Amino acid sequence: MAFVQQSSPHAHKARPTSKVMLWVILAALPGLLAQTLFFGWGNLINVVWCIALALAFEAAILKLRNKPVAFVLKDNTAAVTGLLLGLSLPQFAPYWVSAVAVISAIVIGKQLYGGLGSNPFNPAMVGYALVLISFPVAMTTNWAEPALLWNGAPGFGDTLSAIASGQQTTVDGWTMATPLDEYKHKIANHTAAEVLAHPTFGEGIAKGWEWVNGAFLVGGLILIGLRIITWHIPVALVAALAVMSLAFGSNADQYAPLSLHLLAGGTMLGAFFIATDPVSAATSHQGKLIYGAGIGMLIYLIRSWGNYPDAVAFSVLLMNFAVPFIDHYTPPRTYGHHKARRGMPGRGRS
Repeated sequence: MAFVQQSSPHAHKARPTSKVMLWVILAALPGLLAQTLFFGWGNLINVVWCIALALAFEAAILKLRNKPVAFVLKDNTAAVTGLLLGLSLPQFAPYWVSAVAVISAIVIGKQLYGGLGSNPFNPAMVGYALVLISFPVAMTTNWAEPALLWNGAPGFGDTLSAIASGQQTTVDGWTMATPLDEYKHKIANHTAAEVLAHPTFGEGIAKGWEWVNGAFLVGGLILIGLRIITWHIPVALVAALAVMSLAFGSNADQYAPLSLHLLAGGTMLGAFFIATDPVSAATSHQGKLIYGAGIGMLIYLIRSWGNYPDAVAFSVLLMNFAVPFIDHYTPPRTYGHHKARRGMPGRGRS
């Protein structure tokens, strides 16, 4: 029998960063499409605006640092940062809030530490957390009311005008509290049935939001299937969030039910696209499980007893702090070596 003979090496070439980031962008498109269909043009406008700003400020900082601008921009990491911010910000967030978020992400969260590979924190979440703390009115009152793009949602021109006006206040008739925010602030004085009767929940789990989370779940599974990311962080995050909800929030008349935690906020976007940042996340498989579980637990704790209804950004940043500690105690096994034996050497052996 004849065999095809090929010389070594037989290892496949590693994917370049630019291609990995491009796949991340493509995998996020189903989620962006769902946001646009169920909440109007706001997120699409934010994504385009944030990506443009991210590329511009990345280029400006690289120029100041005497780094090759075109070469670095081609890695698509700045575009991904802009994309994640555009997906995360409220649909009617003023243009200057998006600008501050992007500048903070690129300049403070990334380039201040030396650029790609040196940043200890997720840049997009640095920008998001900063504007959430600094401009709470603009970040909590500009979420779009669930309305189909072709039936009730504001037109492209009206949405663009509202964003470009720069007003922090709510756009009357177009905005509404998010499901998690609505539940968190109403459940203290109402039953679960009364809270869920609010229009923001619709006839399903949370009107429009379940489709958005489902779309990000599909995109995340594509990334796992392509081996762009591994399953460890998303599965650990979702599992920990579910366990916490079942353990402490089984009474829907006191705390948000599990379905809302999974499908009414930024859980799937956070689990598959934000927490899996290859630079600021844990390295080994064991470390990723600990890292993802920590994020899931913090999300539940902050949502249930903190001041913010959705807590993905803060949870990711807090666990970014813990990554050096996690990596130190969960190093990957060196190829060709066995796991270290426990106990006193030589005892019980011939």
